[in-house]
Amino acid sequence: MKDNRRDFIKKAALGSAVISSGGGLSVFSDKNCDIIPGLNANCGISPAGTEKIISVWKVMFDESGPEIMLVNGPVIIRGRLDFFSGTERWRVGKSRDGVPDRYSLIDLQGNVQGYIVLVQDSGQLEVLGYHRTAQNYSGIISFKGTISFFPGSFACRTRAESDERVLSLAYGNADSLLNDSLFDPESDTALRFDAPELMLETAGAGSYKVILSGQIHEASRSAFIINLEKDYFRNRYVPYYHSLDRKRCPKTPSGWMSWNTYFDTATADDNLAEARIGQKYLQPFGCEFWHIESWQGNSDKLPVRNFYNMNLETSKRKFPKGMKRLADDIRKLGFRPGLWMAPFGTGNKEFYDQHRDWFVHDVEGKPVPCWNGQYTLDPTVSEAREHLKTIFRTASREWGYEYFKIDGMSGRNHGYSAHLYERPEIKARFRDPSCPNPFELCIKAFREGIGEDRVLLACQGHTSGPDVLYADASRIGADIVSPNKPVQWTGVHNQGRCFLNQAFTHNIVMIADPDTLLVNDLTLEEARVSATIIAVPGQLTFFGDKLAGLSDERMKILQQTLPVADVHPMNLYPYFSMLPVWNLHVRNKMLGDFNVVALFNWENEDQTISFTTEELGVDPHSEYTLFEFWTKKSLGTIRERFAMNVPAHGVRLLAIHKVKQFPQWISSDRHIAQCAVELKEYEWKTDTRTIEGKVHLIGTFPLTMRFCLSSGYSLSKAECQGAECSATNEENDILAVTLSADKTGDYAFRIMCRL
Repeated sequence: MKDNRRDFIKKAALGSAVISSGGGLSVFSDKNCDIIPGLNANCGISPAGTEKIISVWKVMFDESGPEIMLVNGPVIIRGRLDFFSGTERWRVGKSRDGVPDRYSLIDLQGNVQGYIVLVQDSGQLEVLGYHRTAQNYSGIISFKGTISFFPGSFACRTRAESDERVLSLAYGNADSLLNDSLFDPESDTALRFDAPELMLETAGAGSYKVILSGQIHEASRSAFIINLEKDYFRNRYVPYYHSLDRKRCPKTPSGWMSWNTYFDTATADDNLAEARIGQKYLQPFGCEFWHIESWQGNSDKLPVRNFYNMNLETSKRKFPKGMKRLADDIRKLGFRPGLWMAPFGTGNKEFYDQHRDWFVHDVEGKPVPCWNGQYTLDPTVSEAREHLKTIFRTASREWGYEYFKIDGMSGRNHGYSAHLYERPEIKARFRDPSCPNPFELCIKAFREGIGEDRVLLACQGHTSGPDVLYADASRIGADIVSPNKPVQWTGVHNQGRCFLNQAFTHNIVMIADPDTLLVNDLTLEEARVSATIIAVPGQLTFFGDKLAGLSDERMKILQQTLPVADVHPMNLYPYFSMLPVWNLHVRNKMLGDFNVVALFNWENEDQTISFTTEELGVDPHSEYTLFEFWTKKSLGTIRERFAMNVPAHGVRLLAIHKVKQFPQWISSDRHIAQCAVELKEYEWKTDTRTIEGKVHLIGTFPLTMRFCLSSGYSLSKAECQGAECSATNEENDILAVTLSADKTGDYAFRIMCRL
C-alpha cells in the first residue's frame, strides 16, 4: 500500500486546491497543438473502435489549457496537466529549446525551472518530471482527466502487494480506491497505471475519470506510467484466453445434483422426487437446472473407471424408462435437464474389444487405465473423436439435455486426462504422437457434439489449459465430500482455498464451480461459511442435500444464495493463502455504493478478524454503519478500523454503508450477497420524510429489510400494498420491516418517518 494514499485522497476530495478542477479538453488545431510522431498533421482521431491498439501512443498538447490527449487505437485519455510549487500554480508549456517530447515548467516570472518528459516504450508511456539543473524546489505534478476505454470494461487492480489480507470483488461497475487499472474481458486488454498517487472512478460504460499525481522533489515519486497492454491474461495465466460466452451463459447456472448425497445410487425416481421439492422451494428463487449423475451402464457401484462412459448404454435398474424420458419429465417440472459424463475412457470391455485401436496401450500392448476407464481414449484417432461427437449430439439433441458436466478433465495428477496425455511415454503410443495437445482435441469434440447453445462445465477444468476455449464453467477443486461419507469441514475449507486461488479468472473466462452447497450435515456455522464462499462471489451454485426433511432454517440458506449474484473479481492475480477478508464492492443504481464484507475464520479456534477502511479501498475519513447478516445484529458505526471475534469454522458477513443524515436501507435477509436485488424501486423523499419503494416478494419467503434511522428520525408508519407488513425497532437506531405475501410479485411499500 502506498503510504500516502490516504492523504492524497483527502486532498483530492477537497477540490482544486491541489488538483486542477479542469477536466475538459479544448478543440485541438494546428495553431496550438504539438504533434508527437504517430499522429496525423491535423490532430484528427478516428472514431472509437475503428483503430487497432498500436505500440506507440499518439500525443497532443494544448498549451492554452494546458491540456493533453493520448490516443492509442480506440483508447483516449484526455485532461489537464498541472504543476504546483507550494501555493503557486506554475504554467506547463511547450518546449522552449526545441527538444521534442519535453514540456516546460514555467514559474510566475516566466522562467523555465523544470521539465515534464514523455518517454515511450512498446505501449508504455512514462510521464517524468525533474528540475532544471541546480534548481531546488518542491512541487506536485498532476493530471486530472477522463478515459474512453472499451464499453464492457471495468476498473480493477493488476499489481499485487505483499501480505494482502483482502480479496476484492465487484457487483456492477463498483469502484475501489485501490484500483490501478482498467480491464476489458472481450479483448483481454488492460490499461495499467503506476503513480505515487492514483484514483480511478467509473463514469459510465467504458468511461472513467482519472487523477495521477507525483512529487518532483523526490526521484522515486516524480513519475507516473501509463501502459496499454494487449493480452493481459494470455501473456500471464491463460494462454488459451477466451472470454466467457455471455450469449450462451447470460447468467451463472444454478441447480441441484445427486452425487454428493446419493453418490452412485440415485434413480430416476429419486431425482424426480427431489425435483418436485425443488420446484416448490428453490425454483421460485431462480434454481434453473436439474442434473443427473451416475446413469451409465455398470454405474451402480464405484469406481468410475468401471462405468460404461464411452457409449450411451444406460443403467436399466436405476433408469428403466431411459434418459430421454427423464429429461422430458424434468422439463415438465420447470427445470432444464443436465447430464454428467466422463468419456475419456470406459470400463466396457465389449466396447473396447470392438474399437481396440481407439485406445492407448503401453509398450507391452496392454491397455492404459485412467480415472475415467480401464481403457483410455486416444484423442488423436479421428474415428474416436467422431464417436464422441455422436454420443454428445444424441444426448443433447435427441435426449434433450442442456447442461453437461464433463468429468476427469485436467485434475491434479496423471489419473486425469490432461496430465496423462502429457506424459511422454503415453504420447509416444498415440496414433499421432506429434499432436501437440491431444487433450484439446477431446474438449473440442465435446463442444461440437453438444452444440454452441448448451452449457459445458469442465469438472477439474483449469484456466491454464484449453478448457477455456470451449467450457463455460470449471470445477476448480476436489469433491467437497468423499464417496459415501458425510461432508466435513475440510471440504468447506477446500472450497475457500480453491476459489481464492482462481478468483481472478472467475466470470471472465470461466465461471468458478466450488462443488455443491451442502448444509444438512455441517454445523450451522460451517454451513454458513460454505454458503458465503459460494454466494458472495457469485460462483456456480448447485445444491446436493436430500431436500426431503431439510429444516426450514437450512432450506432458507439455500434460498438465500439465489439468484446467483453477477460478481467479478477486482484483483486480477492469484492468491496462495487463506485470506480472512472478502470485500464485495456493490454499486446499486438506487442505493449507491456500499460494501459487503465477509470475515472468515479458517482456524479451529475462535479468532479476532480485523480490517481497515484503507484495506477495503473506501474513503478512510467517512463514518460507516455496520450490520451483520447471519446474527442479524447492528454493530454500530466505525471510522478507519474494525475488529470482531469470529467463532472457529465461522463467518461474519457485514453490510457497510456510509452514514447518511436521513433514514437509509442497510440490509436485507433476502440474499447473502446483500446486493439488494429484491429492490425494484427505492427513494427517500425529504419533503415528506418518507421512503417509498417496490420490492420483489416470493410467496414462501417472509422478507425482512433493515433501515438505519439516524439523525433523530423515528418510525411513524410502515405499510405495503397487498402484503402483510410489520415493523420492529432494534438497537442502534435500526428499524426492521418484515413483508410477506401469498403470491410472488412486486409490492409497493412505504415507510413514513418523523423527527
